Amino acid sequence: MPSLLVRNALVATMDDERRELADAGLFAVDGVIRAVGPTSSLPATADTVMDLRDHLVLPGLINGHHHLDQVLTRNLPAAQNNNLFRWLRAHYRLWAARTPEASRTATLVGCAELALSGCTTVFDHAYVFRNGCAVDDQIAAAAEIGMRFVVSRGSMSLGESKGGLPPDSCVEDEDEILADCERVIGRYHDAAPGAMTQIVLAPCSPFSVSPELLRQSATLARQRGVRLHTHLCETLDEERYTLERFGRRPVDYMGTLGWSGRDVWYAHAVHVNDAEIATFARSGTGVCHCPCSNMRLASGIAPIMKYRRAGVTVGIGVDGSASNDGNNLLGEVRQAMLLARLQIGLRPPEGPDTTVSTADPSRDGEWMTARQALELATRGGAALLGRDDIGALAPGRMCDFFALDLNAVGFAGGLADPVAAAVFCAPQPARHTVVGGRPVVRDGRIVTVDLERVVAEHNRHAARLAALA
Repeated sequence: MPSLLVRNALVATMDDERRELADAGLFAVDGVIRAVGPTSSLPATADTVMDLRDHLVLPGLINGHHHLDQVLTRNLPAAQNNNLFRWLRAHYRLWAARTPEASRTATLVGCAELALSGCTTVFDHAYVFRNGCAVDDQIAAAAEIGMRFVVSRGSMSLGESKGGLPPDSCVEDEDEILADCERVIGRYHDAAPGAMTQIVLAPCSPFSVSPELLRQSATLARQRGVRLHTHLCETLDEERYTLERFGRRPVDYMGTLGWSGRDVWYAHAVHVNDAEIATFARSGTGVCHCPCSNMRLASGIAPIMKYRRAGVTVGIGVDGSASNDGNNLLGEVRQAMLLARLQIGLRPPEGPDTTVSTADPSRDGEWMTARQALELATRGGAALLGRDDIGALAPGRMCDFFALDLNAVGFAGGLADPVAAAVFCAPQPARHTVVGGRPVVRDGRIVTVDLERVVAEHNRHAARLAALA
């Protein structure tokens, strides 16, 4: 069984004690951490030794919401200045026109960018399956690059003719959706600790699937022991849709269909009231915060610090690359911290219901700290996925980590608190990213695929789709 030794680093463990250890490292065997501590306490050697002096080592970041196929349609001119519904209408037919080959390069490109920003586990919400595409394409590509991959067999079934948002040509038959969900779970889902591939059921949204598909997906997921995910409360347009069509606000509507509990997490959850936050906390329902996408589409600011105070599980995601135009998860961590700080300076209803200055010490607890932001992308992401084998550097957890070079120019002058510098300073690229004890990034470069060749092919696929717009 191969062994790995990291030594001489500053290690921010994110373990239960939140230890931060100077001149420290970790020892792992067969991709599982055996020990974390001072370098002097670790074995003297291993099959692979990484001397990470002057580096900060952090647990691998966990991306809790994404649409990797959207890497094919970044920066589309027709969708640059739109809110969610208009943005979706500009993209639906293009996503449906992608090929399995294009889906492969999109997954590789997106995962490469994520790995270069310290991400080791990716959740992807795939929901458009036309033109021969299947979730199998993405699973194979994620394995090719070496990322830990949790992927949804998502779906859209409610076309425009039935009152949904997507074109009829982009949706699927519900019986076929459920049958393929069964197939994908049976073939790919691994419930064991250390799993590299897991499946989630994720109908796209209240405005693109029927109530019956949502209900049946929840039943199937619980029968098969997989988790549930969808978009919810992302925009006021969505809220108007559920009120007009079902007479309920989105959270209440989804609750009537069984979409509440510790096996459920929602992307965005921007437009919620205090009672709905309490419902999430009471039921264990999680939230994935996607700050860049919410800003890009003018969706609003999710009440992340309110969620944290209420005890709601919160993770973070870069969201679709066409509503973010990047796949930098460390950058998303920084944006989450900054946006939470912006929010406490706003007047009600966008900001807190108070006239007390943000300079007042009584409001110190409202400020999101750098470490809290990092926790969203580590322990928070692991909790969303229902996993206790990732999200921290501790014995028994998987050997997923990344290292930042503290001698990088972007950190110069900021090393009084190196852990906070990882968030406060401009996002620096990972020097090394390791998944299950195996390098995906070494010395700042992807080492598992020929990225230059992949990018060239990907740009050809993207150009074909852009010409259809």
